[in-house]
Amino acid sequence: MSNVLTEVLAANKTYADAFGPKADLALPPARRFAVLTCMDARLDPAKFAGLREGDAHVIRNAGGRASDDAIRSLVISYKLLGTREWFVIHHTNCGMEFFTDSLMRDLLAKSLETAELSAEGFRDVGKGPGSSEGQFVDWLTITNAKQAVVDDVARIRRHPLVPKTIPIYGYIYDVKSGKLVEVEGATRAGRATTTLADSEIFSDVGDSASITQSPSSP
Repeated sequence: MSNVLTEVLAANKTYADAFGPKADLALPPARRFAVLTCMDARLDPAKFAGLREGDAHVIRNAGGRASDDAIRSLVISYKLLGTREWFVIHHTNCGMEFFTDSLMRDLLAKSLETAELSAEGFRDVGKGPGSSEGQFVDWLTITNAKQAVVDDVARIRRHPLVPKTIPIYGYIYDVKSGKLVEVEGATRAGRATTTLADSEIFSDVGDSASITQSPSSP
């Protein structure tokens, strides 16, 4: 058994021994919001956003990008589990800024072993074989940190399965200070254009209209 596995299982035993009332947490998040952020090990949403178990949905991937799968999770978060506000949070010094899609494809084509990061960037130090399958993946690399947040919020905002009632906030987490810095252009792009109350009113009107406009019996 590896040291990592041993440590994880030991930590889990300690956690489970004191689990207590967490067993009764409800399925929907209590604070009714979701966070899309990066998988970077330096980011701990529970700490930088003040979360406890059961508070919010946290969706993580490389870069915190609005991929198809991230949007799938957000739609489920709203439609089935009732979240009402979403955050897209990228961060400074993100690894997704250190390579391009073409470089990733080239690295994978040469070798599947872990690449090395030097002052010149990533390079392969392992042996092959590699795989050409990387050419079919959109790696969603980042060239401009702020623009990436704007782009991701805008992509979510205009998705046909995302209701206009949900505000989407765009932020960058500073790994040197721990602060969340708003990307104003992203938050503007993600503003809700219809309130939840308006949506419910329109729904009620629609239901009433469908009743009053039903054809009368012959």
